Amino acid sequence: MRRKENRKPLQRIPGWRDLKDEFWDEVKDLIPPAKKKRTKQGRPPLDIRRVMNGIFYVLRTGCQWKMMPKEYGSGSSAHRYFQRWVKAGVFKKMWKRCLKEYDELKGIKWEWQILDTQTVQSPVKGEKNREKPHGSGKIGDKTT
Repeated sequence: MRRKENRKPLQRIPGWRDLKDEFWDEVKDLIPPAKKKRTKQGRPPLDIRRVMNGIFYVLRTGCQWKMMPKEYGSGSSAHRYFQRWVKAGVFKKMWKRCLKEYDELKGIKWEWQILDTQTVQSPVKGEKNREKPHGSGKIGDKTT
């Protein structure tokens, strides 16, 4: 038996969490068209902008897909679209387009880049020359 969710939708303030129209106009042509069904049964494809708003909500907040606000639709459906679009390279194309536009507007100093990574080894727990613990499975530690 399926359990009904008791989450109440948040009060909708139009546009405060959604993609701006300028950004949407810039990237909407990168999204592949929805798969056409052979039959007329089943649900129609979701509104792509609404799905994208939901995906970016999850990416910004780090919440679980199933906890995505209902105003964006089903978290499972959004995750399915996300996986499909990642495979199609949609987000990589968006990133490249946005970098290009930012470079044209502000300029990126391509000759000076840095990669942030962890290069320090984690500290060893305990002292180097400490006494080793006696394990219960070793020979000589068994009782008769």
